[in-house]
Amino acid sequence: MRLRDKRVFITGAGGGIGRASAIKCAAEGAAVICADISVPAAERTAETLREAGARALAVTADLTDADACATAFAQGAAAWGGIDVIFNNAGVCLAEDAGPVETDLTVWDRTIAANLTSVFLCCKAGIPHLTRAGGGVIINNASIVALVGSAFAQIAYTAAKGGVLAMTREIAIMYARQNIRAVAICPGPVATPLVKAFLADEAAWLLRRKYLPMGRLGQPEEIANLVAFLASDEASYITGAAYPIDGGLTSAYVIDDSQ
Repeated sequence: MRLRDKRVFITGAGGGIGRASAIKCAAEGAAVICADISVPAAERTAETLREAGARALAVTADLTDADACATAFAQGAAAWGGIDVIFNNAGVCLAEDAGPVETDLTVWDRTIAANLTSVFLCCKAGIPHLTRAGGGVIINNASIVALVGSAFAQIAYTAAKGGVLAMTREIAIMYARQNIRAVAICPGPVATPLVKAFLADEAAWLLRRKYLPMGRLGQPEEIANLVAFLASDEASYITGAAYPIDGGLTSAYVIDDSQ
């Protein structure tokens, strides 16, 4: 159990990658703080963990609000006596997010707030808890669009995720001598409710599939496996790195889509 006695704070834990990561971290021995903007969603994940015999707490907060974010971290730390790992996973991807000309400023602002400002606020609120614990790990969920461009434009989402990656590197260097590691994961398309909604139309799926070397979406559990490794002491010499987990997408120039 590689995360035995670790106290892990996961945002967006109510579903998708966050829920899968909460389940995986709990199975690896962690006490998990399940944070989500939805009270029922956070409670469902926490209850699933408790039914499996794990320690789990549900907290709810709008992570774009500094006070609410600080309160959520304080609640989590109070429950388990501290925090060792933060997985900043929560975010949104809006259908109205397109190119720079077409995207409305309100869509830009909402996307940046949910995907970038929230990560900043979680680091602002969470790093003092890691410092008090003698060190810890910050894992930020970026995206392959932080690494490569796309003609399927999502300009605000792309800008936010690029900011998450840059911020991760900065934090890694700032806190390396304080025993705090910071890493980013960069998933490709993953079979979450959000992505499946975008690709519900068969034509839309087939259009995207031809760019995927493995010819399939990733599964939330596959991302969770990487999260658990990076959170563990097995990854103790890894900081400032970005981990693509995309079925080979960012390695491809062209692929054979005939199979």
